[in-house]
Amino acid sequence: MVAAIATTVNPMRTMSVIMGIPSLRLVLPVSSNPMVESDTNLQGAGLLVEVDRTSGTPAHVQLEGALRDAIRSGRLLGDSVLPATRRLADQLGLSRGVVVEAYQQLTSEGYLIAQTGGYTRVAKGLATVPTPARVAPPAEEKRRPDGRPAVDFRYGRPDVSQFPRAAWLRTLRTVLTDAPNDRLSYLDGRGAPELRAALAEYLNRVRGTWAHPDNIVACSGFAQATSLLFPVLAARGVKLLAVEDPGDPDARATARRAGLEVVGIPVTDAGIDVEALTASGAKAVLVTPAHQFPTGSVMSPERRAALLDWARDHDGLIIEDDYDAEHRYDNSPVGALHGLAPDRVVSAGTASKTLAPGLRLGWMIAPGELAEQLAQRKFDADRGSPVIEQLAFAEFLTRGEFDRHLRKMRPLYRRRRDVMLNALHTQLPELDPIGISAGLHVFCWLPPGIPEADVVSQAASAGLIVYGASQYSVRGDGPGGLVIGYGTVDAEAIVDGVGMLREAIEAARL
Repeated sequence: MVAAIATTVNPMRTMSVIMGIPSLRLVLPVSSNPMVESDTNLQGAGLLVEVDRTSGTPAHVQLEGALRDAIRSGRLLGDSVLPATRRLADQLGLSRGVVVEAYQQLTSEGYLIAQTGGYTRVAKGLATVPTPARVAPPAEEKRRPDGRPAVDFRYGRPDVSQFPRAAWLRTLRTVLTDAPNDRLSYLDGRGAPELRAALAEYLNRVRGTWAHPDNIVACSGFAQATSLLFPVLAARGVKLLAVEDPGDPDARATARRAGLEVVGIPVTDAGIDVEALTASGAKAVLVTPAHQFPTGSVMSPERRAALLDWARDHDGLIIEDDYDAEHRYDNSPVGALHGLAPDRVVSAGTASKTLAPGLRLGWMIAPGELAEQLAQRKFDADRGSPVIEQLAFAEFLTRGEFDRHLRKMRPLYRRRRDVMLNALHTQLPELDPIGISAGLHVFCWLPPGIPEADVVSQAASAGLIVYGASQYSVRGDGPGGLVIGYGTVDAEAIVDGVGMLREAIEAARL
């Protein structure tokens, strides 16, 4: 009779036995940390080992071969600790002498290292399967030894090296100590109550919203916010979505996947053209009023009032991407549209530009029935965002750690912005940067006769990453321009990068 035994890697190991199978397959726990090992409590990652009892090959030879192959293939890493012979024999249903013989043979061959009174380890440097080579960057792009561009003017990237790790760790410890047990179970689609309460207090205080915790839905960022919202709007009968032109191409793609038709509405230095919006016949519009992407314009009070009148007069819905609202350097803070018409505005925000994109923390504030539909769709999508991060961010907001972090980062980003403006003024006076009062990028229209694509290509060949404006145009026929980010670039690199950009423009001009 033959047994197939599968063991978990949990210290309180469980087994399932299936009778009548002619081979034995064992998930073998191994570890590279001797501090957590004992003969009666072995922890580690799993490894599949097979012993076929119907084979004429002796069991110890099969075991030797399985372990040897695992070591040579790299599945069993160097310095990993193997199970004690008695434990492995019990798991396999073999005599201990069979396992001892296999271990001794592999030790004599140099695959294993035995320590008297200690553990049997895998010798290092024996894997023969090469690690797949990293795909080389395009040959025309100059790269640093670490593979990164020489200067990266990528937009929308905060300096994650400044992430408040110590404060976040303290917050996590507090959350893990104090959180009610039921918070670790499934929550409804709105998210953790603590996060929604903390967000409502913070956003009402800082962004001027009119939020109630019941109207907030936690999500993983603005991309998920749109992927949840647009299908709900389509189901409610919305057919046409107006977007800013130029604007976010990802949101346009998400809208089309949800079955919405998209129409671009021109943007001026005062914000979206409300007359053109009215003429379009759209019933929903996506705007970035605090810091328009990519031009950086701030919607004027007059344009805000006109947009809200449009929503009331045409039964329209405003989708507010509260983009870059916290990073304002020169002017007084601009409040969110949501606070002026909470029944007509869905406001979305994230911690991606303020803390770190990797946290995947975002939120929506929506009118009552719409909030319920969004919460249900969120629950159906992924059963809710990770709750530990939600609770940690709630604690971060409540204890004022988020405010402190922003107070630290604003001067840093402002200094980088000022260096960028000075370098552009000195080295590229023909460029007129706009959208400079906030955010993590500046925007420049290119002078006539300088092809945008050539500038971007020439810059890339020199190792400079910069983005052209044409990809953000809905119609695709707008003038050439550049989106130049400075959030992750130090002062010296900014000056060097602008010099590289000057050379790229001169090359493109020829």
